[in-house]
Amino acid sequence: MGTSKVNFRLPTRLIEKADVAAKITHKNLTELVTEALREYLAEIEDEAFQEAVVELYLDDQIGFEVLKEFIGRQDAESVRASKTLLDHGGELADDLAEL
Repeated sequence: MGTSKVNFRLPTRLIEKADVAAKITHKNLTELVTEALREYLAEIEDEAFQEAVVELYLDDQIGFEVLKEFIGRQDAESVRASKTLLDHGGELADDLAEL
C-alpha cells in the first residue's frame, strides 16, 4: 500500500493531546492519525454509506479504485459493469434496433 503526503490543520489542543498519546504508546503522529482514521471509517461504513459511495462512482465523482476500496473488488466489478451498460445503453439499443 502506497502512502501520500497530506497537509491539513488541526486544533492545537488536539495536536498536544496526540503528542502525549504518541509518547505513551510509542507511536508517531502518522501512526496515530492512520489508526484513528481507519477506526472512524470502519465505524461509518454501513450499507447506507456504501450505497452513497456507489452513487459517487455512478456520478463520476470517484474512480473505480476508490470504489473497490470501499465495497470490495467483486461488488465493484458488478457496479462498473452496470455503469457501462447505463452509460452506453442508448448506443446498445441503437445497435440492436439496426439489426
